[in-house]
Amino acid sequence: MESGEGDQGGLLCILKDAEGIALGNHMFLPQSVTPQQLQHIVNQLLNNHEKLPYSFYISDMELVGPLSHYLESNKVSVEKALIIVYQPQAIFRVRPIYRCSSTITGHQDAVVSVAFSPDGQQLASGSGDTTVRLWDLNTQTPLYICKGHTSHVLCVSWSPDGKHLVSGGKSGEILSWDPLTGKQLGSTIKGHKSWVNAIAWEPVHITAPCRRFVSVSKDGVARIWDIVLRKPLLSLSGHTDSVTCVKWSGDGVIYTGSVDRTIKVWETSEGKLIRELKGHGHRINSISLSTDFILHTGAFDHTGKQYSSAEEMKKVALERYNKMKGNKPELLVSGSDDRTMFLWEPFVSKQPKTRITGHQQVINQVCFSPDGQWIATASYDKSVKIWNGITGNFVATLRGHVGKVYQISWSADSRFLLSCSADTTLKVWDLRTRKLKQDLPGHADEVYAIDWSSVGEKVASGGKDKTLKLWMG
Repeated sequence: MESGEGDQGGLLCILKDAEGIALGNHMFLPQSVTPQQLQHIVNQLLNNHEKLPYSFYISDMELVGPLSHYLESNKVSVEKALIIVYQPQAIFRVRPIYRCSSTITGHQDAVVSVAFSPDGQQLASGSGDTTVRLWDLNTQTPLYICKGHTSHVLCVSWSPDGKHLVSGGKSGEILSWDPLTGKQLGSTIKGHKSWVNAIAWEPVHITAPCRRFVSVSKDGVARIWDIVLRKPLLSLSGHTDSVTCVKWSGDGVIYTGSVDRTIKVWETSEGKLIRELKGHGHRINSISLSTDFILHTGAFDHTGKQYSSAEEMKKVALERYNKMKGNKPELLVSGSDDRTMFLWEPFVSKQPKTRITGHQQVINQVCFSPDGQWIATASYDKSVKIWNGITGNFVATLRGHVGKVYQISWSADSRFLLSCSADTTLKVWDLRTRKLKQDLPGHADEVYAIDWSSVGEKVASGGKDKTLKLWMG
């Protein structure tokens, strides 16, 4: 519809941020208004000296053309004011991944975890063959074989300053590696009586250089360790069954999820239990914080800037964290065998903000997008689902996999989502169209683990076929 068609082309609109706070008063906009024109309006109303890019959503559907197109295709009534939600876009763009650049053999058993370093320059993998391996991303060849575990390596975790790599094994031991040499640092860290399920580091904006990390185990205990002293500092006891997942939040507390159906919140100076989040009817498999991406990457971003001092790194990490979090509380989402998710504001209430249903089978992983605006979930029902990260409202079901979906990973600009499955494929999904962007076959068996580098240009995957694959845009 042309804007010159008089008042019949106009519509009463309210611009709101993702939290639902209105920007200015109701305004009368022509139906011909485009996202570019809305960007101009938002920048003016926010008094942005530097013009920032924004995306616009109506009922969680991105506006990609004139408003009239949306109204026609969705048969929207123009009787009442239309709410248009604006969200800041990432300054840089990640290209979708579409080809396998390298297939690297070496592991003698299934690859169960892969992780890029926070600056995206290094890659580690853990396998059932008892080794951790570091890979050269420039030559796309094996760099170091790290030996020391006595059984399967179940998880690998980088410190957010990139200086340390630790791995947890099925026999309960934790090993620390020098990423530059592949050598084991000090002796094996022992304390757990059963296998180590997950590891999380204290954020670099709280302490730099990074020293403390927390591990959780099938023995029902979480332990906080000092990487320099190589000894346990605190034991967090209270779960009555295996602890499956852990996050060290930007607010300084630790969240642990367990087979006992509870999430426990711990303070980290004395290890006291400060809150318990209940509601799930079955084991909790995965938890994610709205700030996960910024906690993982610390001071590192797409510019590739390196830091000469821990103080500078801590300062930049704190600025990035505060900017991303704003004045909102951190949100936590949990996914369970009971096929539901809960969205929590743990510092506001011990009651869930929302109970989210929709999956038909076990939820294997939940994952906030880097900008905190979306939640993705992977399920054994062969689907990936997208939800609004603020309200928990359902947004879309992404169908295409013909086997269980094991893991998901977001692109750093929150525009694409990657999934891997028992069906041997990876798939890249476009959040705007909510459709499959790229099908990535190539693995000979189930794909267990994926990671999308924080700087955007590489994806790593590993699985039952014992190979590690690198993919590029």
